[in-house]
Amino acid sequence: MADGPLIVQSDKTLLLEIDHAMAADCRRAIAPFAELERAPEHIHTYRLTPLGLWNARAAGHDAEQVIDTLIRYSRYAVPHALLVDVAETMSRYGRLQLNNHPVHGLVLQAIDEPVLEEVMRSKKVAPLLGARLDATTVVVHPSERGHLKQALVKLGWPAEDVAGYVDGEKHTIGLDAEHWQPRPYQTEAAEGFWHGGSGVVVLPCGAGKTIVGALAMALAQATTLILVTNTVAARQWRDELLRRTTLTADEIGEYSGAKKEIRPVTIATYQVMTTKRQGIYPHLEVFDSRDWGLIIYDEVHLLPAPIFRFTADIQSRRRLGLTATLVREDGHESDVFSLIGPKRYDAPWKDIENQGYIAPANCVEVRVTLPDSDRMTYAMAEPEDRYRLASCAAEKITLVEKLAQQHPDDQVLVIGQYLDQLAELGEHLDAPVITGASSVKERERLFSDFRTGVIRVLVVSKVANFSVDLPEASVAIQVSGTFGSRQEEAQRLGRILRPKADGRTAHFYSIVTRDTVDADFAQHRQRFLAEQGYAYTILDADDIPSLGT
Repeated sequence: MADGPLIVQSDKTLLLEIDHAMAADCRRAIAPFAELERAPEHIHTYRLTPLGLWNARAAGHDAEQVIDTLIRYSRYAVPHALLVDVAETMSRYGRLQLNNHPVHGLVLQAIDEPVLEEVMRSKKVAPLLGARLDATTVVVHPSERGHLKQALVKLGWPAEDVAGYVDGEKHTIGLDAEHWQPRPYQTEAAEGFWHGGSGVVVLPCGAGKTIVGALAMALAQATTLILVTNTVAARQWRDELLRRTTLTADEIGEYSGAKKEIRPVTIATYQVMTTKRQGIYPHLEVFDSRDWGLIIYDEVHLLPAPIFRFTADIQSRRRLGLTATLVREDGHESDVFSLIGPKRYDAPWKDIENQGYIAPANCVEVRVTLPDSDRMTYAMAEPEDRYRLASCAAEKITLVEKLAQQHPDDQVLVIGQYLDQLAELGEHLDAPVITGASSVKERERLFSDFRTGVIRVLVVSKVANFSVDLPEASVAIQVSGTFGSRQEEAQRLGRILRPKADGRTAHFYSIVTRDTVDADFAQHRQRFLAEQGYAYTILDADDIPSLGT
């Protein structure tokens, strides 16, 4: 392509000119294997990483397809060394396989004998292995299946796990096909997971990840443990399963701070599972309480360390991770890959929007300026205090009021990080506030009132980032966040992406204090959404008129 939109560089960066006529096609083509790093106005920078290439390989893309994509869209000749590196990196996935031996049980088999020799000499790998059976086969202690996969990924030799899974305790789970039909991409996602055995399904917020879970359960026909972020999410899962499947209320248990029920389908919160007492995690016994046939991890990008550790021990169970973004700011994407499984399905947000299954969204960054007196306070503050000072600028309160006035007929969510800021916003907007201190009963009541239109404006902390179903919310105003968290930005936009009955566009406002770390973090936060094709319009606070002026 003499005039393609992509510049492929030998340092494994890809520069995409977003104003190019073919930019959207190119973005979709490289998304399965390239990670977005920076997304300013005109040139977006992607990077090729081993994990991105291995995920693509596990999802069925081969090196030839990746190389063809790079050559097809590149403006200049693609560096030969990079093409060789792509092919070699992708070929590393599957040269080692975990398999079941008819006599010796779990074994590590090598298609390439020198690779097995290399990894067996690793101090991290050697203790996880048993007897050498032949030149290409070594016994693996079954309890070390997950730990071995983690260690091999870190060595750069990711094993393909084809050792199979125990069926678990059978339990009949049917779908209520009379009253609803899954969307085509939901069926594809569930079947992609089932065919792969274990792994992660990535779908936009509002695209029905719970339904993918229900479809996977119907495929498994087995007892299922579902791990979710909080009690509100647990009850939404329960309601959805009762609506979509033949399961009855007696078959679904809640294992949370409030209840400790273990049933054929048990929904447990990460919070209760990771409660520590006298140095142990007593509730992790839930993993062993039944012969589970399927374990579902909702919002898998949030998986806490103790759950990772226990997941390493239960690799014989089928595992499904659900998320809107595999981005983890702690860098543990490789643990999701090795312990939950590779990415089995990933639908670009704009593709789902174009099919009419999520609402179109208009993203706007509105910049406020600190007055000189506050600017000096900010400049003299300790570095760890500056983000809070910038995030809680008083000018943001007035701006939120203006923006809420601009949308008098919309359901408006105001989202922030700092409780005193949220309390002040609640007073100015005469709106209720939901924080971590709000009881589950209070949260459910307020969310219900918001859904039915009794409440038009609702102020929420990060407790509403995940798994909260608010279909009619069409405006979100973000005043502060968890530093530069890309996944939080995606989740917050997701609160307003349920399709609207009248086809309205959703509006996502992010209020940012210019010339501060607030602006730096905002740029980082927006990267994931930029990769999905969302562009932020930048406005000055003075450009937002008060209603009636």
